[in-house]
Amino acid sequence: MKKVLAVLSLIIGFSFGSDKLPSWYYSIKNIKLQKEKFFELLTPLIEKENKKIEVERKFIKHFFKEYKHNPILPQNMLDKLLEIAQKYRIKHLYNEEEYLKKVDTIPTSLVLAQAAIESGWGKSRFAREANNFFGEWTYGKKGLIPKRRSKGKKHKIKIFDSIQESIASYMLNLNRHRAYRKFRMARFLAKQRGKKFNGLQAAMTMGKYSGIGKRYNYLVSSIIKRNALHRFEI
Repeated sequence: MKKVLAVLSLIIGFSFGSDKLPSWYYSIKNIKLQKEKFFELLTPLIEKENKKIEVERKFIKHFFKEYKHNPILPQNMLDKLLEIAQKYRIKHLYNEEEYLKKVDTIPTSLVLAQAAIESGWGKSRFAREANNFFGEWTYGKKGLIPKRRSKGKKHKIKIFDSIQESIASYMLNLNRHRAYRKFRMARFLAKQRGKKFNGLQAAMTMGKYSGIGKRYNYLVSSIIKRNALHRFEI
């Protein structure tokens, strides 16, 4: 019990924008407790990124509401729209539906489950050396070379300055990469019907995230169910 209290007291001093998971996390011997702390440490970071996306989405809705009444809008609004369009790779600048499909939040339970899988609960080499919690690749100069990379392959594991940056990159990847169109469409249709789009629904669209295909969907959903991650949903 004393060890548990000691760990809890250290959480208070953890900066949620910090570069890495705190050292005390790796010293937790109780697997169940360590998993719980993993979720508790990452959840505020996920919520922070989702709030940023919510701000962008609110702007999009406001912009197009104003645009329908008056197509001549202030330059600062047009500049902001262009900034978001470039960020999310919007093909048609004045297509509201395209923005609403891409500029939207990611279910917290999905993010937590994929972070656990892709980072080995924050214990993988990529997580500890590169703050890479989602297995994202890069072909740039900066990156970790996977030890088991096949001969002739040139990809590297992307290095992030912080866990926060890794989460932001992962979310943007889901929101704009062509591989996750199914995910975005399922989310869009659910919200059009006035339904909440949860992590289990999202998990069943993640087949292209991994080389194991549809089996990955069930792996993600099993992590969500086994750890009752729906409790972290907004």
